[in-house]
Amino acid sequence: MPTITKRNIRQQRRHGGVPYGNVWRQRYNMTTNASGVIVDSDQATAVLINDVVRLGIIDGGTELQNAEAIISDAFAASTTCKIGFQYVDGVDSAAVPQNDAFFFAAGTALSATARLVNSATVAPVVLPKDAYLILTNAGANHSAVGILDVIVTGQVVGMP
Repeated sequence: MPTITKRNIRQQRRHGGVPYGNVWRQRYNMTTNASGVIVDSDQATAVLINDVVRLGIIDGGTELQNAEAIISDAFAASTTCKIGFQYVDGVDSAAVPQNDAFFFAAGTALSATARLVNSATVAPVVLPKDAYLILTNAGANHSAVGILDVIVTGQVVGMP
């Protein structure tokens, strides 16, 4: 089960000043080409079942509150996923454990266009350190063009 990382992940814009105080909202994208390979990734092979895709970084000190998934171009038939977070340093936290299905539970369909609101019933948490927003692929290997945008909403509250 390889881990696929988008290129230039550390250079993505991660925070912008807003006139609303510390509200935070960030869009993360996953686009595959006709062969199921993620555009702008460090892999030249298609996304397979159980592959973990790092979509971007969420700063430590962010309270995670909500997420939307917009599938504007459906992926291959039978593809599903779960979406959550994993710490950048690879070390779990007892206070806020990594959760690969924090936003969307296993079985979330990618094979049809849709606009989805997070399906996991978890309380908001404050990340104690930087975390990757991750997608774990399931159901089928990717083999078609697809476009997914995940919009995460939260509040910048500082490190716990």
